[in-house]
Amino acid sequence: MNKNQVVSGTAFLSSDLTAEPVDIVIQDGIVTAIEENPRAPQVWICPAFFNAHTHLGDTIAMDCATTGDLEALVTPPSGLKHQLLAKASSEDLVAGMRASIHDMIAGGTAGCADFREGGLDGVHALQEAADGLSFHPIIFGRDGGESEAAGLGISSARDLPDVERWVNAARAQGKKIAFHAGERDAGDIDAALAFDPDLLIHMTHATKRQLRRCADNRIPIATCPRSNWILGVTSSARHPPLEVMLDLGCTVFLGTDNVMFVPPDMFSEMAFVFGVYHLHPREILRAAVGGSALTGTPSFIQKGTRATLFTIDPTRSGIRFSRDPLASMVKRACAGVIGNNVF
Repeated sequence: MNKNQVVSGTAFLSSDLTAEPVDIVIQDGIVTAIEENPRAPQVWICPAFFNAHTHLGDTIAMDCATTGDLEALVTPPSGLKHQLLAKASSEDLVAGMRASIHDMIAGGTAGCADFREGGLDGVHALQEAADGLSFHPIIFGRDGGESEAAGLGISSARDLPDVERWVNAARAQGKKIAFHAGERDAGDIDAALAFDPDLLIHMTHATKRQLRRCADNRIPIATCPRSNWILGVTSSARHPPLEVMLDLGCTVFLGTDNVMFVPPDMFSEMAFVFGVYHLHPREILRAAVGGSALTGTPSFIQKGTRATLFTIDPTRSGIRFSRDPLASMVKRACAGVIGNNVF
């Protein structure tokens, strides 16, 4: 990244994502000024995406199966993905994850929160895959990997024996705690909430009472709508209950889940959410960026923050005719119209 530069265009500013024609002054990687420029060029400036839930190791099993239920495909320890991961060489695992990271960077994504199988070796493999790249993975390890990761990633409160022991040990090390919860039903959500986690994944079948508790306790939720549909745990816009989550004041992030089934492409995730759940584009883009808060430095564009953004060149496609850049960013943009990444 060129650390001293001016980026000009229509920028989606702060967490409100207000579109304004501006010059953004960047010095040593920090936004030092945002100045009004009514003559800004036809460029859109967007805060970088953060993919709030991935399983990048699954890259080596991409599209190996398109049918099967949740338990047969992904539930530890015997799900198909776990069998394939156990057989994969370290070299292939690292190469696959690095390829997915390159795809994410090309699509305007500057980081992800990854549930990393394989214990310490698995955590080290992802660290190696990201080495030297402008990409920030927040790793939730398992099977001892959490000791050298940002946190502990739990498949489900009902899948892990002695879950309380694992959580207490991770908390004692100052680690974040994340649970899959409510993916196939609501039965494991209360058990996860009892540990006051730092992040909940899916909440596809959460009740209003459970969501109200998330809002009250400020527990963010990483939702993965495309994955939920592909894995057959929903066939309705009522699940995950995105509109209810937002109405109750929940903090909602977007993730893409298993690379095995779903490309880690935030543009596609946003377009899917708009088409199926009919949320306002501002809410969808906020969810696609908001997971960056897990890094401690959110990507929203404002003075004094780290510059983590990308530009869109609308002249590369029909979106140059857009009357609403924010809506077109969510519904129509793709990696092919990205001009430059600044992160």
